[in-house]
Amino acid sequence: MPRAYNRYRFRARAAVPLPPAEVFLTLLPAGVADGRDHGSMNKVYEDAAVALDGLVVDGMTVMAGGFGLCGIPENLILALKETGARDLTVISNNAGVDGAGLGLLLETRQVRKMISSYVGENKIFAQQYLDGILELEFNPQGTLAERIRAGGAGIPAFYTATGAGTVVADGKETRTFNGRAYVMETGLVSDLAIVKAWKGDTKGNLIYRKTARNFNPVMATAGKVTVAEVEHLVEPDELDGDQIHTPGIYVDRILQGSQYSRVVEHRTTRPRP
Repeated sequence: MPRAYNRYRFRARAAVPLPPAEVFLTLLPAGVADGRDHGSMNKVYEDAAVALDGLVVDGMTVMAGGFGLCGIPENLILALKETGARDLTVISNNAGVDGAGLGLLLETRQVRKMISSYVGENKIFAQQYLDGILELEFNPQGTLAERIRAGGAGIPAFYTATGAGTVVADGKETRTFNGRAYVMETGLVSDLAIVKAWKGDTKGNLIYRKTARNFNPVMATAGKVTVAEVEHLVEPDELDGDQIHTPGIYVDRILQGSQYSRVVEHRTTRPRP
């Protein structure tokens, strides 16, 4: 690099006064500014209610992992219901079914808006939307997943061909690249993300199991605060680092769940002879 450029760069930096230390502190995660050591911070909470304590307020945006009833954070959903918080915006692929999953929050009318890709299997969801009680922002399923991933990666917006030329693109910016129309979609970030994993350690590292992984990993990265419930909570040295799907840096609180109902939406079996 030329010496003249180096001198210019040094002068430019020296001429700009540094902001007060308070500015930097406000940009740091909670706990860093007050001098706590995050490497040794306890993330483990005894149950879902305690894990959500102090995090839930009316009108907040919540991401909830799962696909149908597979991989949903059952304990955290129940605890969220018990807080009585209202006017929630919930980002989830769908809203469970009647009487299970996020359907429990719809029954108590705690949800004002759903950002989803699927309404089926939940009569309350469909009826509240048709009655004008529930606001719905529909997304193609892949677009929803990418909007969440983008939010977690700090990407404010991106272009996709999915939905271009349809009602999905209404009111959104569109552009043409290489002769093909694209629609701009914005990244999604939530005030709170609640996710479910098969196994996790006390540092917040998570391993999901098979299709129960679904939306959970991307949502874990896109919450301002992420709370995870796991079926098995272990010590850090008990997990194989190569098998970890969500690094603990993304998880603020973790608990071992219990009493999983494992409801099957549609049970299909072969006739027995």
